[in-house]
Amino acid sequence: MERIIECVPNFSEGRDMTVIKQITDQIESVEGVKLLDVDPGKATNRTVVTFVGEPEMVVEAALLAVKKAAGIIDMLKHTGEHPRFGAMDVCPLVPVAGITMEETVVYARKLAERIGEEVRIPVYCYEQAAYTTERQNLATVRSGEYEGLKVKLADPHWKPDFGPAVFVPGTGAVAVGARNFLVACNINLNTTSTRRANAIAFDVRERGRVKREGNPLTGKIVKDETGKPVMIPGTLKAVKAIGWFIEEYGVAQISMNLINISVTPVHIAFDEVCRKAEARGIRVTGSELVGLVPLGAMLDAGRYFLRKQKRSTGVPDRELIRIAVKSMGLDELGPFKPEERIIEYKLREGRGKALANLSLERFMEVTASESPAPGGGSVSAYMGAMGAALATMVANLSSHKRGWDDRWEEFSGWAEKGKAVQEKLLQLVDEDTRAFNLILAAFGLPKQTVDEMKARDAAIEKATIRAIEIPFEVMRTAYQGYAVAEAMVSVGNPNSITDAAVGALALHAGIEGAWLNVNINASDVGKHPAVIKILHEGADLAGRSARMKDRIVKQVHRKIGIHFGVA
Repeated sequence: MERIIECVPNFSEGRDMTVIKQITDQIESVEGVKLLDVDPGKATNRTVVTFVGEPEMVVEAALLAVKKAAGIIDMLKHTGEHPRFGAMDVCPLVPVAGITMEETVVYARKLAERIGEEVRIPVYCYEQAAYTTERQNLATVRSGEYEGLKVKLADPHWKPDFGPAVFVPGTGAVAVGARNFLVACNINLNTTSTRRANAIAFDVRERGRVKREGNPLTGKIVKDETGKPVMIPGTLKAVKAIGWFIEEYGVAQISMNLINISVTPVHIAFDEVCRKAEARGIRVTGSELVGLVPLGAMLDAGRYFLRKQKRSTGVPDRELIRIAVKSMGLDELGPFKPEERIIEYKLREGRGKALANLSLERFMEVTASESPAPGGGSVSAYMGAMGAALATMVANLSSHKRGWDDRWEEFSGWAEKGKAVQEKLLQLVDEDTRAFNLILAAFGLPKQTVDEMKARDAAIEKATIRAIEIPFEVMRTAYQGYAVAEAMVSVGNPNSITDAAVGALALHAGIEGAWLNVNINASDVGKHPAVIKILHEGADLAGRSARMKDRIVKQVHRKIGIHFGVA
């Protein structure tokens, strides 16, 4: 899976867009980084920039951005309503896909260290990247703001985590952090009453509502021993919410910030609002997402609503997204376009079309062209993916077969396993072609001097080993598909067992084809230890694949023979 993190730096300039353009130009200069949004504010004199990409590239882009900001934003002249203490004021990194928070913290601290060393300004780490509990809260780290920074830096207790403990007047300081992904969503109600919308918001938000004596609306506020109001917590953790009326749509909404979707996902928040609204005689009619959302959040929502229907969740991502959109009414106020609203899909813009995303006809045409790639390796991965897809199809058919309603979870589980094999093999379709292109690039390196020859030979060997590893991974991944195919022949819908058998044949074809690629690519590097290991394991895997394929096909032959009364 592709690793993606989001970076949301805030710059202390929101009025002169020529300054911001210089900064965003630096961000866009880094290959593999996608600029998603630039949101300036005149009153705050602050601009929030959002970009995403592979972790290493995001760190590089953020570093270039802070360097440029340090050179063109003068904090001595800055005024604005928003708290701030530096030119690039804050820079949070957010895990989006294929990466954990712990890994994101490592990248945040790496970025902080590089800013301190290369830009020579004070850097504080906050939220999940903080080194101490006291510094987790951004408001605490930024207390005193720019005007109090000189005194703060003179206090040993506030020595920065990286960079010099020296006041840099023109630049100030920067806070670098790691935080969870925040999703903003609005849930539409069939009422115009802001008061009723607020009541529902207070029911669900983590902070809840003020506790009162007697009448919950007009009673005296209950206070604790320090004089602060006692709160009755709401039902959803890591959620902020308020009710408001939207003139444009003529309805009230619950406006929600889900500050940690791993604690309270979008679909759980939506369903809880539905329950609380119904208890107050109000209906939820739909919802809208503000900004972008990770693919995982939409897939989780689709699976959640399918499980409520007792339907298989091992269906294509496109179907999971469609179910999520319809279930939460995300298209009530306007069309929900996945390619524009989902971060991973947005990131693909301008990259060119992957082989795995081509139509079947176009993939065939590209394969049949004069180009040597895609070749047997990519086709082997694709055959394996089709084999896994057939086994998955039988699982999905079995999950809603009439009379088998109590077994839907069993077959849904098999469909999920088959889908995972499909998705991995589809990634390997393109990985195989990329590996081939690396070999071509290595052979194209200069070879005029001894050093150049050594570098070229090393690059060729490295690329060749990669071209062996990929088809071997195809073999290992495709083999996992047999478990689904065999199970569907044994316990799946009897009307579709031949589909599962064809799936097994396609899996074996993919494995055999990949094994041929392993061998031909190993011809010049067969003595490398890593290659020797792959050849040994690959031979064993190819043999096991042949036996597994034969076992599944013979089982189908026996079942068909019994069915038709053939001895």
